[in-house]
Amino acid sequence: MKKLLQYLVVIMALFSFSMPSFAALNNGVWVNDARSMFLQNKAIIMAINIRTFNANDKNKNDIVEPEKGETTGNFVNAIERLDELAEMGINTIHLLPVTPVGKVKAIGTAGSLYAISDFTKLNPQLDDKTNNKSVFDEAKAFVKECHKRNIRVIFDLPSCGSYDMYLAEPSLFMTDASGQPLVPADWTDVRIFKTQNPDGSLNDAVYSLYKQYIDMVQKLGADGIRADVATSKPAKFWQNLISYARRNDQQFLFIAEASESWSEPLAQGAPFTPYYDLLSAGFDGWYGSFFNLKDWNSSEKFEREISLINNIRKEFEAKGQQKAVIGSFATHDVESPINTGGMPYADMIIWLQATLPINSYFVDGIQSGDAYQYKYANQKAEKTYTDDDYYFVHKGKFDIFNFSRKPGGPNSTLLWDFKMANKLKYMSSEILNRGTLSFLDTHNPSIIAYQYKLRYSTILVILNKDLVYQSEGKIVLKNHSMDDIMFPLKCVSMPVLNGKNLVLNMTPGEVIVFLISKSDAPVKQKQNPFIKKTITTTPVSPIYQKK
Repeated sequence: MKKLLQYLVVIMALFSFSMPSFAALNNGVWVNDARSMFLQNKAIIMAINIRTFNANDKNKNDIVEPEKGETTGNFVNAIERLDELAEMGINTIHLLPVTPVGKVKAIGTAGSLYAISDFTKLNPQLDDKTNNKSVFDEAKAFVKECHKRNIRVIFDLPSCGSYDMYLAEPSLFMTDASGQPLVPADWTDVRIFKTQNPDGSLNDAVYSLYKQYIDMVQKLGADGIRADVATSKPAKFWQNLISYARRNDQQFLFIAEASESWSEPLAQGAPFTPYYDLLSAGFDGWYGSFFNLKDWNSSEKFEREISLINNIRKEFEAKGQQKAVIGSFATHDVESPINTGGMPYADMIIWLQATLPINSYFVDGIQSGDAYQYKYANQKAEKTYTDDDYYFVHKGKFDIFNFSRKPGGPNSTLLWDFKMANKLKYMSSEILNRGTLSFLDTHNPSIIAYQYKLRYSTILVILNKDLVYQSEGKIVLKNHSMDDIMFPLKCVSMPVLNGKNLVLNMTPGEVIVFLISKSDAPVKQKQNPFIKKTITTTPVSPIYQKK
């Protein structure tokens, strides 16, 4: 009974743990620490679309119709959901583009968020029409309310201009040999900016627009930038812009949408800058290739990706620089994990981000199982605010083209896991960042297992990549004592410990997470990462141990 009580004490500590504030508020004054936190892999990022974030779809047809008395998302009603994000452990918001959007050759009835038509203004669609405040003041108030809750705010910086903008200022855009503007593949509503002159120098007119954007978002109180398709501009362009932004704020974070998996320009003749060169230009982070997880049928590619990330970080550390990566398992450009492998796959992504030395990244809705299936998808619209009279959406993806419903799904179990996994990430950050990583043989290619070990503590993660069939496997726990304390933090199918063999029989897509505390830790000073104060314990054998 005593051993069981000691086990329960640790589990209750995890469940009752409150998220730390990171002390970004200094006597009520916000002090940006986004860059430092990101480089320490402590950011838990949620991508949100203000236009839908707290929209009110009264008749539940998934499309928000202001002419029928329904309310689209705006900077004012978005504040109502900030406590919800903080309670889930979100400490950083990635705002999908908030600039005005094009309406000519548009995609969707509200226009694509990424078809920017003005770098110096905010999207009037995001204004609360019930007050007399400007949309700029409302956005500034939103950022301030985020900061009150110790949530950092990074703004998205679109990579291409809308067709409307091209018509107004064609000299800002690249053209092909016939003089026609370059169009990115599948992006019919935008054109590619001309960032370089024929002699290789930067195009001052385009660079000036980007500087004006930086000025605007910094006046709003922003903590950083996520650069859309950062590969589409030369390294010198970014080097100058990042240096410009950090004259005002050294902690201003820059994340590049770039990956080692991407090597093609937006269009033939357009520039392409590899991710490594972008990091050298000053970006703090990149995407990695975690969006390929569904295709990794064994641990080999998983190990290769983690090894690459570690090597990149070490290379830049040798130069006196720090770099980090985001967990790009499911972005707004990727189909919902619910559609890929159901709730188990979404759960897997949540726990992987909590147990890897990366910055967690989610799109609003994943926490409750939103499959982003819209009733109106690709049907003719009753009303449009652009020249597109169809409700265009990408199948199974986060809608960025219409006045959609608020994101969210019906799965409360997934939401519970989301909160617990984020708490685990906070509490185990020292182990994940300073511990030694090793992948373990599972005797089954469908089962992947890895562990992080630091001093007397180990985090062991096991996942069944087979989303259809149950998988059996076995792990040999080296340097393991029968008296070691093993806390199951996430477990459905309890493994059996037989000597030093952990025998597994896992359900499709299942994730198992253990905290292991060595029995030979100093008894009087055994420090558990899940309890703030030092505790004295007697080693507890696993309660599921085979006799």
